[in-house]
Amino acid sequence: MKSLLGKLNKLRNNSTAQSTLWILGARLLRTLLQSAYFLLVARALGAQQYGTFIGVMALTKVLLPFAAWGAAQVLTKQVARNREHFPQAWGNALYLVTTFSLLSFALLIPAGEIILPNVAHLGLWVSIGIADLFFSRVLDVALKVFLAVELAHRNAQLHVLLSINSVLAALCLSLFIPEPTALIWGQFYLLSRIATAAVALFLVWRDIGPPRLALKQIHPELTQGFYFAVDLSAQSFSTDLDKTMLARMATLQATGIYAAAYRILDVAMAPVLSVMSVSYAKFFKEGAAGIQGSFSVAKRLVPLAGTYGAIATVGLWFVAPLVPSVLGPEYEPAIAALRWLSPILLFKSLQYFAADTLTGAGLQGYRTFLQVVMAILNGLGNAWLIPLYSWKGAAWASLATDGVLTLSLWVLVAFFHHRARSTRPVKA
Repeated sequence: MKSLLGKLNKLRNNSTAQSTLWILGARLLRTLLQSAYFLLVARALGAQQYGTFIGVMALTKVLLPFAAWGAAQVLTKQVARNREHFPQAWGNALYLVTTFSLLSFALLIPAGEIILPNVAHLGLWVSIGIADLFFSRVLDVALKVFLAVELAHRNAQLHVLLSINSVLAALCLSLFIPEPTALIWGQFYLLSRIATAAVALFLVWRDIGPPRLALKQIHPELTQGFYFAVDLSAQSFSTDLDKTMLARMATLQATGIYAAAYRILDVAMAPVLSVMSVSYAKFFKEGAAGIQGSFSVAKRLVPLAGTYGAIATVGLWFVAPLVPSVLGPEYEPAIAALRWLSPILLFKSLQYFAADTLTGAGLQGYRTFLQVVMAILNGLGNAWLIPLYSWKGAAWASLATDGVLTLSLWVLVAFFHHRARSTRPVKA
């Protein structure tokens, strides 16, 4: 009994354990809220209007990393290694988000007209563009601030607040709009992002301090941010461009079905993403000593994440038949879509920690190059397979590129880790 109480006492005083519990608890609550949000929106809009919304959002997400220029990742690296850098890191991050979100928004509207002509109303492009390219980027930087200074409870609370605001917006759409459309939902979506970002800015200012602009430091941050932005954009390209291409090359119905299955997959990823969020700053902190440091973090996390990924992949096969009874009969094809996509959960459970091992050790350039290559291959695969097989073609392309990316990232980790060990000086 004393031994058990001693362990519980140590757990209570362990900041890492506390942070993990905060994030995991928040993820669990967010999963429930996001499931409610997804059900409300998918049912209210129907497969076609939901497909329209997803098509616009998917294209917007490809630009998201450039709307922040890697500001959140650069801030995490700087503050995790030296908290005194917070004011200027926070100020420069907000400056980068403001500047590059405006540039990204200027690209979004013409890109939408070219890639998805006549698919969505201009108002939907504007609403989603402002919501995701600016307000969601501000929120993302604020969330990273709290993780970098080890205030995980604030990060968790803001994540839950975002989900609550999303559910409230979805309830308003379902209860007060007789004929919901993607355009109307886009406006509610924008309001939910504005409200959450405003609260996040207030909490950072109150709990940590105000920002301070340090323009002299912007230039080296631009170089670091570029690698992060390209890497994140390549990830978004691989994850979301298939939905945009489905909207253009197949049908909005197929897009809605595929997106619904992917959304369930995202919900199932919640536990892995929780661990990844808590550990992200630790990869930078330990990685200051090289890849052996960041790899030591990954070694503790991968067995748990991989086991969960394998179990959840199998579990999705068994829960897939419940989809049409929850979302409606028009989502019947989503049963097959979810089963096709389920192995991606296992791939990503292993993939994220290999990628963060490289990033934490200062090897972001290699990770970025690999992500870009896989994104290009994914795009080519979608362009070839979607016209032939609709959403099944998109699923095949995603499975192939995610599988190869997971293997390639771990090969890189093994190579650099082996090289670091072989070049380590031998003690006399």
